Amino acid sequence: MHSKPKRRPSKLEILLQEPLLQDHDEESAMPTISNCGKLRRSRSAPSSDCGAMKMRPKNISPAPAFGMTTKSYSPGKTAALILALYLAIGILCFVHVRDELHGTKTLSFVDALYFCVVTMTTVGYGDLVPATATAKLMTCLFVFVGFAIFGLLLGNAANYLVEKQERLLERAIEKREKYLHHKNTESDARIRRVHCKVAVAAGLVLVLFGAGISVLVKLEGMSFLDAFYCVTVTVTTLGYGDRSFTSAGGRIFAVVWILMSTVCVAQFVLYIAELVTEGRQHSLTKWILSRKITYSDFEAADLDDDGALSLTEYMVYKLKEMGKLEKEDLEAIVRQFQELDVDRSGTISLQDINLAQFGR
Repeated sequence: MHSKPKRRPSKLEILLQEPLLQDHDEESAMPTISNCGKLRRSRSAPSSDCGAMKMRPKNISPAPAFGMTTKSYSPGKTAALILALYLAIGILCFVHVRDELHGTKTLSFVDALYFCVVTMTTVGYGDLVPATATAKLMTCLFVFVGFAIFGLLLGNAANYLVEKQERLLERAIEKREKYLHHKNTESDARIRRVHCKVAVAAGLVLVLFGAGISVLVKLEGMSFLDAFYCVTVTVTTLGYGDRSFTSAGGRIFAVVWILMSTVCVAQFVLYIAELVTEGRQHSLTKWILSRKITYSDFEAADLDDDGALSLTEYMVYKLKEMGKLEKEDLEAIVRQFQELDVDRSGTISLQDINLAQFGR
């Protein structure tokens, strides 16, 4: 019986060789003069790596974390500054054209601020509407700009989902033994945290509902049913307009309340979506890790066709099966590996790092 001929490893297979993903302590993993003889070296790596340790920079700074390159940048502060600028410009503009707005009016400053907020949040009660060509053109401009700013506010509220994805690759390269020994307790804890987020968000929505109903009953003279109806169509941004804030005090309250309530409701819906997604991911992970490997799984996971699965091959296959690693992600890593492998040896040495970073 003839053995299967060896084929030349592809670019993706070069990346997935086990030494690239092995876990070591930082000190023992980085070659030094004292431990260089103890480290296993790839056959394709240049034999002069140990002698090149003298080229290693003395002061090695830690790898930069994503989002930390600009210390002064804060998405939350930026969004707040843009919102304040939008409202300030809106007040100046709509105070100037106040006489060109038809509807229930109170104080010029209050009406202008109130109109900006109901426009930006897409509530659009219709209790104040532009009546002239100038006012309509100005409103159209503020609708699009305000909608973009409101999306920015919602985006900041959803940043936690993006941060979770940033940590996905780090979790993806954990050893399979960690999954087995922990028995998915980490995944269970994540689901419990999402449950807590949903409960907190629901509590905030209820508090804002109660506050809105109370103000509408006391300041606007609505019945409880009408107040509940007005709050509902407001926080969902329907804004039919048959019930709205008409007093100066009510509109001052509405400026803050509408911003908070619409964002909180959107965030609550986002948490619900995360809860459903996290639950499905948890079930999928448990099923994948508990099912037995098949022959087709073995063939797909055996990247180097040597008739055996290494820990790296098995781990990468399972993570891809869970949807935590995509082909595009691995190809991007391969491209970066090739850029760092300056001497095209199939491995990354300190000479390669020096050449890539310092051009020497």
